[in-house]
Amino acid sequence: MLQVSPEIGTWLTRRSSKAGDWTTRELAAAKRGTTVSVVIPARNEEATVGAIVAAIREELHGGLVDEILVVDSHSTDATAEVAAAAGARVVAQDAVFPALTGLAGKGEALWKGVAATTGDLVVFVDGDLHDFTTDYVTGLLGPLLTDPSVAYVKGFYHRPLGAEADGGGRVTELVARPLLNMFWPELAGFVQPLAGEYAGRREVLESIPFVANYGVEIGHLIDLLELRGLDALAQVDLGHRAHRHQSTQALGRMSGQIMQTLFDRLERYGRLVTAVPPATLLAQFRRGTSDGLDRELVLTDLTSPERPPLKSLRLRDIA
Repeated sequence: MLQVSPEIGTWLTRRSSKAGDWTTRELAAAKRGTTVSVVIPARNEEATVGAIVAAIREELHGGLVDEILVVDSHSTDATAEVAAAAGARVVAQDAVFPALTGLAGKGEALWKGVAATTGDLVVFVDGDLHDFTTDYVTGLLGPLLTDPSVAYVKGFYHRPLGAEADGGGRVTELVARPLLNMFWPELAGFVQPLAGEYAGRREVLESIPFVANYGVEIGHLIDLLELRGLDALAQVDLGHRAHRHQSTQALGRMSGQIMQTLFDRLERYGRLVTAVPPATLLAQFRRGTSDGLDRELVLTDLTSPERPPLKSLRLRDIA
């Protein structure tokens, strides 16, 4: 009979919880001077970011949440204005550490968000959620505020896609989960390893690198497993998540970035030695005309640059 390892089974029982396990009042009482920052990375999210900020500000700010920051990641719409009007502090991604050449990608926005906030605990929430409730924030804070041995908490949820109640998370099921089970089976218990809703202690987040692109989440889990051990990680059921779904080609690029990050970690931690490193160019085709074909070749560089741990960067006093 197939079964997960005893370690994973024990971890699932001890380190999995539900957002409803704590009330806002209970968590506010458990803060005891701990400060909390919420970071929302946003690129062209004017339709959704305002409602997310407003909910956090109206229900949690001043009691449980001390700081709400939106990192505007090169938006061309009114994301920054909408977020500011709803009550967030807004920073442009490239305005944080302006002496550094800016990098493109979600991980860069998250890293800059940590650098631009001061909370002892940092909660990350994606800016494209259509059904956001503040249970996302309270759920992620629950393990951190009530158990000092927990360093980092991932969210998981049901993700509908069309008529399928759990059809979302295609990159997780087709790419991330198989690879993690092959090479880091200790992480097999995470329901959604790529979830964009998670939280961590500042000293922990400042001690790990941030991959600049979509490899950031899988990089976090692997690095923290190696540095802190599985028991320092937890997950919380946040219920339901509806957001904008990306095209198949965009998911292909995301998958490539995640795979590049995972193979980088395999080499970094001595789990796999290859004679030839993986190629970093992804060839895709889209409708169009090229060289007599009715398809146009599109190349994407999947190189996964990363920012160093903030702790080491600040020692060099880069402003």
